[in-house]
Amino acid sequence: MILERLTILNYKNIAQADLTFSPKINCLIGLNGEGKTNLLDAVHFLSLCKSATTSMDSLVLRHGEEFMMLEGHYRKEDDTPETIHCGLKRGQKKVVRRDKKPYKRLAEHIGLIPLILVSPADQMLIAGGSEERRRFMDVVISQYDHNYLESLMRYNKALLQRNALLKIEDAEPDELLLSLWEEQMAREGELIYACRQRYIDEFIPLFQQYYSHISGGREEVSLRYTSHCQRGPLLEVIQRDRMKDRAVGYSLHGIHKDDIEMLLGGFPIKREGSQGQNKSFLIALKLAQFEFLKHTGSQTTPLLLLDDIFDKLDAGRVEQIVKLVASDDFGQIFITDTNREHLDRILSSAGPDHKLFYVKGGEVSV
Repeated sequence: MILERLTILNYKNIAQADLTFSPKINCLIGLNGEGKTNLLDAVHFLSLCKSATTSMDSLVLRHGEEFMMLEGHYRKEDDTPETIHCGLKRGQKKVVRRDKKPYKRLAEHIGLIPLILVSPADQMLIAGGSEERRRFMDVVISQYDHNYLESLMRYNKALLQRNALLKIEDAEPDELLLSLWEEQMAREGELIYACRQRYIDEFIPLFQQYYSHISGGREEVSLRYTSHCQRGPLLEVIQRDRMKDRAVGYSLHGIHKDDIEMLLGGFPIKREGSQGQNKSFLIALKLAQFEFLKHTGSQTTPLLLLDDIFDKLDAGRVEQIVKLVASDDFGQIFITDTNREHLDRILSSAGPDHKLFYVKGGEVSV
């Protein structure tokens, strides 16, 4: 999938922009806080119907404005065009249209324009809580498996309802109703677990290959998926500690507690890794996600967004990443950096098929 043209109106600090892109490499240069990341976030919003940096849609509206609009003109591998339009008015729900036809449910759009974003926020995969690592799995699996996304939404609804019953203080919760929500959690949770386990099993070799390439084979890395589903039938696991759940007022067991152990040399990278190793680990994770997504679902090459990825990397690792992203293995790439030298090295490796944009104060120029 190629994003040929992007129109932006009132998205974060970008008042207006109408940009035409290279089908290969697009570099955005500018100081921090000028709007480079916001431009990438607009591309992310058109793919996944949400911002990568905030869960509240209202926060993407430019200060003082009542609406925002994004429109992307894409071209698929078979040369057919796609136009995606997103509009949001303050206080109202966003509307996403595909070729002028609005979606009834936004979930129908997920996966049409697959996308992988690599950004400084990825450090939370190592430093943050388990919800970050679950999202790491969910974002990719949802882009190629709509049944997974539906199961995830049903599971989260059942979890929300069960937690509401557990919080009742004046009386015991309805036993039948509690059981019904637990059964739905278990049914959907085991489907979600099976998808996540398959994904991790297939993903690990790809991830190890990318890390070895970036690090020059100097270290060994791996991932270990942990889940309450590994303790036995999930319904039994959930119901076993119902009294404890009642005491705390929420569900202590289920796939909403799944996690991924991230290992360097067999030990948690959170404890063992240097800044450069952590950064290499995260970039390898995301490039492997790209490779995985490229060969699943719609069989469409994802867009790759690289936001300020070269900081804290030594020259050798930077060189390996430059070689990777400039190769023919990747499709259309968007790269931001404050350092013109990094971008010049990428562009010299990429040949003539590239564009360079300057971003300052929310304004984008060529």
